[in-house]
Amino acid sequence: MRVKMSGFKGLMKVEDALARLLEAIRGYRLDVEEVPVEEAVGRVCAEDLKAPVDVPPFDRSAVDGYAVRYLDVLSASESSPVELRIVGISKTGSRPDTLPEVKPGEAVEIYTGAPLPRGADSVVMVEYTKREEDRLWVYRPVAYMQNVSKRGEDFSAGEPVVSVGVKLKPWHVGALASLGVTSVKVYRRPTVAVASTGSELKPLGSKISPGEVVDSTRPMIKAFLRSLGCDVLDLGILEDDPAVISEAVSKGLKTSDLMVLTGGTSLGLRDATPDGLSMVEGSRLIFHGVRMRPGKPTGAYLVNGKPVFMLSGFPVAAFVGFMVFVEPAIRGMMKCRPDPQPVVKAQVTRRVAKPPGVRAYVRVRVYSRDGVLYAEPLRLTGSGIISTLTRGNGLLILREEVEGVEEGEEVEVLLTQPVEV
Repeated sequence: MRVKMSGFKGLMKVEDALARLLEAIRGYRLDVEEVPVEEAVGRVCAEDLKAPVDVPPFDRSAVDGYAVRYLDVLSASESSPVELRIVGISKTGSRPDTLPEVKPGEAVEIYTGAPLPRGADSVVMVEYTKREEDRLWVYRPVAYMQNVSKRGEDFSAGEPVVSVGVKLKPWHVGALASLGVTSVKVYRRPTVAVASTGSELKPLGSKISPGEVVDSTRPMIKAFLRSLGCDVLDLGILEDDPAVISEAVSKGLKTSDLMVLTGGTSLGLRDATPDGLSMVEGSRLIFHGVRMRPGKPTGAYLVNGKPVFMLSGFPVAAFVGFMVFVEPAIRGMMKCRPDPQPVVKAQVTRRVAKPPGVRAYVRVRVYSRDGVLYAEPLRLTGSGIISTLTRGNGLLILREEVEGVEEGEEVEVLLTQPVEV
C-alpha cells in the first residue's frame, strides 16, 4: 500500500523547471509541410522567405491626377497657373511601355496605382488642376517624385519578408500574395493526446450523482491546445490505476507528439499519475513539484523523447500549469516565437499576502475608474474556483522574493481579457 506523503521531496523554481523541460525536448522537431498561402494563417513558418520581385514592380502614382515634369510646374500658383498639354492617359493595369513619353510642357492623366510614364517625375493631384479638353492648368508646384510610389518601395527583391518561427497573420498572407508567392513551408500541427484521471469524474453531458464531478478541466485544456493550432487526440477519463495510466500513455504517444494528463498529480493515496508514468518503458522524470501557487503538483516526464505533462485536476491550477509549461513547450517544438503579452499597470485595491519562496499567480479583475486602472484581487487560494477566471481578466504574478503587495501599490498585471471601462 502506498503511504501518503506530507509533501514533495523538493520543489523546483519555475525558471529551473521550465529550463529543464525545454532542454529535454530541444531535439524534438515537427515535420515540415507545404500549404497554400491562402490556408497558411495561424501556421508557423518553417522557412526564411525573401521577396522574389520588387513591389511595386514599377514607379506608380499614389493619387489621381496628372503625371508631369516637376520642373515644368515649379512656378505654379493660384494667381499664375502653369499651362500644359495633355498627351495621354495612364490607367490601372496599363503597360508602361505603351504609354506616351512626357516631354517638356506636357502631362498625362493618371489614376491611383497606374504606372508613371517615361519622362514624368511627379504627379499633381487632380484637386489642384483645371482641365479643358487637352489643356491643363496647374495651380500648385510639386517636388521631385511627389505623389509617386517608387519601384520596390513596398518590397525590394531579396528583402526578408517572413522568417522561421513567425506565426503567420492575415497581413503576412497579403504580403506574400502581393509578391506572387503561392505556397509556404510550415511546421506540421502538433498532435496532443489529452486524458483526465479520476474515478469521480464524469464526461460533459452525463447525469451527476452525489460524489461525482463533471470533468471541466479536460475540455478547457483541449480548447487551449486548439487555440495554439494543435490537433487533439482525446483519450477521455482514465481510472486512478497506474497500470491503466501507463497503458494509455504508451498508446497515446504512438500517434501524438506530446500528452497532457490532468488530475492525480499530487502525493496522495489515490494520485496514480506519477506512478503510472514511471511504469512506461523509456520514461524519465523531468520535474515534479514547482514552487508556484496554484499548480504546485505540476510535473513532466519524457517518454521516448516526447513530453508528458501532469497538470492538476483543478481547473485554475491546470490553467496556470498550462500557461507556464505546456504552452512554451509547444511553441518550442514548433520553433514558434512567443506572442506579445498585454501587460498593464494598475493599483491593487487590497493587500495580498503569500508565502515566501513561492511564485503566486493571483487572479484579479482590472477595471478603469476616473482614468485610473485598478486591480481587484479575487482569490489566491481555491484552485478549483473556475469562476475567478471568467469574472477576472488578469493575473498578478508575485515572484518568489516578495511576500505580497500592499493596498494602493502599483503592480503589473498580465491581461487575459479586455479591461472593463
